[in-house]
Amino acid sequence: MRDHEPAHDRRPGRRLSTRETAELLGVKPETVYAYVSRGLLSSRREPGGRASTFDAKDVEALARRNRREAAGSPGSGGDLSVRTRITLIEEDRYYFRGVDATELAARHSYEEVAEWLWTGRLTPGTAFTAPGTTVEVARRAVNALPGHTSPADRLRVAAIAAAAEDPLRFDLSEESVLGTGRILIPTLVAALPPVRHDHEDGGPLAHRLWGRLTGRRPGEASLRVLDTALALLADHDLAASTLAVRVAASARAHAYAAVSAGLGVLEGPLHGAASGLAHRMLLDVLDQGTAVPVIADELRAGRRVPGLGHRLYTGEDPRARVLFALLEQVPQAEPALLAARDVVATTARHAPLHANVDLALAVFTVSSGMPATAGETIFAVARTAGWIAHALEEYGERPLRMRPSGHYVGPRPPQPLP
Repeated sequence: MRDHEPAHDRRPGRRLSTRETAELLGVKPETVYAYVSRGLLSSRREPGGRASTFDAKDVEALARRNRREAAGSPGSGGDLSVRTRITLIEEDRYYFRGVDATELAARHSYEEVAEWLWTGRLTPGTAFTAPGTTVEVARRAVNALPGHTSPADRLRVAAIAAAAEDPLRFDLSEESVLGTGRILIPTLVAALPPVRHDHEDGGPLAHRLWGRLTGRRPGEASLRVLDTALALLADHDLAASTLAVRVAASARAHAYAAVSAGLGVLEGPLHGAASGLAHRMLLDVLDQGTAVPVIADELRAGRRVPGLGHRLYTGEDPRARVLFALLEQVPQAEPALLAARDVVATTARHAPLHANVDLALAVFTVSSGMPATAGETIFAVARTAGWIAHALEEYGERPLRMRPSGHYVGPRPPQPLP
């Protein structure tokens, strides 16, 4: 054994402390917990103990995997391991660059939280604006789409149009990518068709987005819910759409193209569109006056009850908890809130599932007179900040590392020509 390698006890069944695990993996303790949140390691608390312990064999296997990944050449396709400094999820909480994300969202605007994700610096009062020429190009492209076009398609077209207008889009330097983020997000919002004729094109992003989601006049409490929702949804570690963004960035696609990749994945009903299913369910509960027949119909059809459960949280989704607390301050949200609680209580008779952020978004969109697609729009605009952060981080890694090897299970060659 080399002198600089820690000598760990190798007895069968030996469990390692967090410090020992971090030493063996060559990482910081917080990275060990990031591995746990992503399912790369499992932890256990011993009876009477407060600290987590880790199986020595599992830790050594992960250390070998990390060494293979680090030693691999571009395109070699070792085991996929993504190290990130952006978001950590552990013990039913999540953190942006080490800071509790729910506290950030409660105290700072969406734009300020986005800057924190990108740079690790808070810039009070920051506001994103886009050049008029970029907005005009994006609006023309979006307005040419059919009326039934989904929000994800509108946003994807707006992103492509904004990219075509930007001659510097292939500059992947940090300064240029940050500039792209600060322009692209307000462009996405401005390109959406307004519902209100007196919509705002200035002020905080949440104010501008509101008039593109509903024709109702907003109150301060409602605008606060929308701004907080944007901040809470800005990132959530390696969700499917974020992984797609990192794959695109690994191939050195420019930031607009990386965001477009994320938007494509986000449209799935198990990701960004999930709140629309919860929205429709709440409308049914309000129409029926009780959740019992609605839940029964969902289960009879073999569908999951939307808005409940999250594989990363054993208890209530912390994003939902924050939004429900804010919605209690919005008088018109009370019926939808009661309907959501009825859904949770009815389902709890058979399965201990907690509310997730999709149900909270549905309460907000239903009570604000928004369409079922509004939650998807909010999700997409919000998550663009996280996608830019992950693209920026990935540009700092070796190119094409996101290239796993396929495990071929088809007929062995040579086979005769068909």
